Amino acid sequence: MAENLLRLAMTIRDESSRVLKVRDALQEFLSRETGVRVSAFGTPDQIRIGRKQFDLILVLGGDGTILRTCRQLGSRQIPIMGINLGRLGFLADLSPEEFQTRFHEIRARRYTVVPHLMFSCRLIRADGSHETHLGLNEVAVHSGGALRILQVHLAINGQDVTTYSCDGLIISTPVGSTAHSLAAGGPILRQDLQAFVITPISPHTLTNRPLVDSADSLYSLTLPEVPAGATLVVDGQIKVPLQFGDRIEIRKAPVNFQFARLSDHSYYATLHEKLGWGGQTGNGHRNGS
Repeated sequence: MAENLLRLAMTIRDESSRVLKVRDALQEFLSRETGVRVSAFGTPDQIRIGRKQFDLILVLGGDGTILRTCRQLGSRQIPIMGINLGRLGFLADLSPEEFQTRFHEIRARRYTVVPHLMFSCRLIRADGSHETHLGLNEVAVHSGGALRILQVHLAINGQDVTTYSCDGLIISTPVGSTAHSLAAGGPILRQDLQAFVITPISPHTLTNRPLVDSADSLYSLTLPEVPAGATLVVDGQIKVPLQFGDRIEIRKAPVNFQFARLSDHSYYATLHEKLGWGGQTGNGHRNGS
């Protein structure tokens, strides 16, 4: 039995009464299941994995909670399965009810774990000090409250590309391509691609279009001028004010996000539902003829 034991950890979005009610219901459900061991860790910031071994981390929340959880895991990424407590997410696409109904599949390990690109973002100050952040969605440079155009210079592998005149610049993973980058006009990338997409926010030159390049490249951002309020934002959650002389380096992280998904929860099915790609059929609708 020990060999087949399913070792689960559970983390939650917050400690609101609604979230705690769902957590308690799932814990009660799992306590009645054989061959399962569950550890609860509270919010992502409270995760302390140590040397414990887990098969899956159940994340109760939305995509933002998954972002926080995988960053907190750091160099030890463990497969994550998202249980959505709100609107359908691109990552958290399993409802609490569906989780219980289909738990026999999870216990039998009839789910797929797909590795997804993560990034390492290093902010290097003019005095040589630096800080590094692990992320899953995107790195963004924003003008903040400053009502001024940003000048953001991009170099890839040490080669100058261009200086964007814009309200901001986003460097996104495929997972993040359906988040802020999409809202700014960037393309949707299939989640398992090894690539980054660079998307300017409101570019002031029409020829500055989104750019897709290899995940094996090194991306460097510098600002010739840094207006008050200019900010580095990682995954929409970590915000660091920028200073003159800063350099931002983004590269492929040495670890991957491990995304656990049931067989019929495909990426394109999620796009179909999330983005309203269903269309219409029937009389009076074009069908290609």
